[in-house]
Amino acid sequence: MEHNESHRKIIHIDMDAFYASVEQMDNPELKGKPIAVGGSEIRGVVSAASYEARKFGVRSAMSGIQAKKNCPDLIFVRPRFERYKEISKKIRKIFFEYTDLVEPLSLDEAYLDVTHNKKNNPSATMIAQEIRKRIFEEVGLTASAGISVNKFVAKVASDYNKPNGQKTVNPDEVEGFLEKLDIKKFYGIGKVTAEKMYHLGIFTGYDLKQKTVEFLEKHFSNSGQYFYQICRGIHNSQVKPNRTIKSIGAERTFNENLSSEIFLEEKIISIAKELEKRLLSYKVSGKTVTLKLKYSDFTLQTRSKTLPYNIADKNLIIDLAKELLYQEKLRDSVRLLGLSLHNLNTENSKKEIPKKSISVQLKFDFRD
Repeated sequence: MEHNESHRKIIHIDMDAFYASVEQMDNPELKGKPIAVGGSEIRGVVSAASYEARKFGVRSAMSGIQAKKNCPDLIFVRPRFERYKEISKKIRKIFFEYTDLVEPLSLDEAYLDVTHNKKNNPSATMIAQEIRKRIFEEVGLTASAGISVNKFVAKVASDYNKPNGQKTVNPDEVEGFLEKLDIKKFYGIGKVTAEKMYHLGIFTGYDLKQKTVEFLEKHFSNSGQYFYQICRGIHNSQVKPNRTIKSIGAERTFNENLSSEIFLEEKIISIAKELEKRLLSYKVSGKTVTLKLKYSDFTLQTRSKTLPYNIADKNLIIDLAKELLYQEKLRDSVRLLGLSLHNLNTENSKKEIPKKSISVQLKFDFRD
């Protein structure tokens, strides 16, 4: 993408199977093998899967039992989030050598606005190539990139030549690129929405483009306007280095389902301690405590209570969480318990926070 003042130059960098790749890098014995980070074949949920595992249909958010069924040779690895954060910091340091307009989405992906960059390089494509090369040489991991005129198209493009590739969609190519794309490849269109679009005869970006805004709003409510714009390559969201946090949470999946509130009380205490650490780290507090329960049949239930004042102390969180726990009888045995704090006082916080909602990545009780 060459220099043109009328267009922004946005790069979306996405690390390839980040957690799994870090584990394979640190442990050569895992290279080339199907691995899953997080969970186990007995309990838990897969946080990330290597490309070798993905060939067997192993995906993030899949239960460990199902993952093992899909791939009998799957190797489960305990997550090491401090290590992933360490690697992520090294990668972001490289980003900031090119631009201060860096918007992290998670530990393994970020948007960069290089319209005006520190290297005075007019080619966003060449910048992306250079960044990916440096990540590989300095960190030891591969990354993919999408380059285009806005965040939406750049993110879609970053998935186009994965792993270890990149795709540039120039301004005059945007609409043609999106027209040919299956709508399930559109960022923001999930599995359920894609199925609904298929039933309405919408299979590609071109099909979506033929629908009026009235039609889309009728069938997709407030999302209709968004769909109408993105299929035309319209997405004006800026790259925002500091995004306001909306909530902070922590959760845990258990080795065995828990059917007693007494046992859940013990888990509440440890999870609240983890949550307090996160709150202190970001120097925020909040008014609404939410208790999240995932039952043995995988159904979810949340219970919340809002206070007239902000809290961040684990003891207060524990008291409220216990109150919510006994608010009504458990529907079934519980496999996952989570706590989160909402209505945060982030308006006056000067702490840089990369995501709108921050939740401690799933932690699992492992058998030794």
